[in-house]
Amino acid sequence: MNDIILLKQGEIVLKGLNRRIFEQKLLGNVRRRLSRIGKFRVYSAQSTVYVEAEEDGADMDAAFEALKKVFGLVKLTRAAACEKDKDTILAKAVEYLGKDLAAAKSFKVETRRSDKSFPLTSIQLSQYVGGELSDRFPQTPVDVRDPDFVVHIEIRDLAAYVHAAPVHGAGGMPVGCNGTAVSLLSGGIDSPVSSYMIAKRGVHLIPVHFFSFPYTSQQAKEKVVELGRLLAEPCGRMTLEVVPFTHIQEEIRDKCPEEYFTLIMRRFMMRLAQRIALDRGASAIVTGENLGQVASQTMEAMAATQAVLDLPVLQPLVGMDKEEIVSLARKIGTFETSILPYEDCCTVFTPRHPKTRPRLAEVEAAESALDVEALVEEALAGIERIGLDCE
Repeated sequence: MNDIILLKQGEIVLKGLNRRIFEQKLLGNVRRRLSRIGKFRVYSAQSTVYVEAEEDGADMDAAFEALKKVFGLVKLTRAAACEKDKDTILAKAVEYLGKDLAAAKSFKVETRRSDKSFPLTSIQLSQYVGGELSDRFPQTPVDVRDPDFVVHIEIRDLAAYVHAAPVHGAGGMPVGCNGTAVSLLSGGIDSPVSSYMIAKRGVHLIPVHFFSFPYTSQQAKEKVVELGRLLAEPCGRMTLEVVPFTHIQEEIRDKCPEEYFTLIMRRFMMRLAQRIALDRGASAIVTGENLGQVASQTMEAMAATQAVLDLPVLQPLVGMDKEEIVSLARKIGTFETSILPYEDCCTVFTPRHPKTRPRLAEVEAAESALDVEALVEEALAGIERIGLDCE
């Protein structure tokens, strides 16, 4: 039997009668991720997803690397499948893991037997295979307490599988199983991380970026597009909505008190995000806000900003410190792009002394000089949409 990839499901296994819905979403996501690599057979049994090549020369290495980033999988491993016979399993272990065993300082065998009709218990099979391997690789001693290398054997309904230690997957839940949300995507460090964290909870994202040309450059926009493409690998295909924001910011600058510039700007962002969400069937708005990080992220400021919304706001970073956020940005691969020196619209017309403890009535009074509805409609009419997918 051919080389195979075993994918272990995460918290999907805790679901009840609707578990199959989550599994089907996961299988669909796996198939889409593999479609650009080659032809693979993908199926599920016993809380495990199986991936087999359907054509000679299929790039199993590329498939394995791509599947590491699929949400909903906690572990994955390359394995060799064989018949459920103790001597066949031994021969497959020698063939498939012989080089690793020869290079290891010590080893042990671990067996999981989900097919209880197999004549040997897990311990008996481990002892048999371990003893035979010890004879074949005398330079590699057995160490059942702290081995350098572990031979894993799984006896399942379909076949027996031999593999080395699995690696960690992305975890979380399959993208799309928990609805859709609009995610505000700037060119900074925080918003890509917040988008990633919400997608990990099974949410399909519609990223929205506010673009203030010529105050922000074309390079700043391209930076955000690149961040979107980086996120598309774990988060799935998305469409970036680029909202023209220049006129709104100029109107705020010309007609509103300076200390309220940022607050009113963010209220417009929320209005626009909600309109896009309602038009696209999304049920929430995701932001990268972090309590107390900047003047617009005090509790009073966030309350004034969100007062224009009916939809819930998801803020996965709200209680994190900057070091934690930066660490996550490095882990998911967005940090180096985020720190490129092209600033977004949040840096345009920044007040010298922003209001940090605003009262909602004061913000609404400052905003009353603007034709809010006309500005919102104008911005929505000028949206540019850019498809994002992993390469």
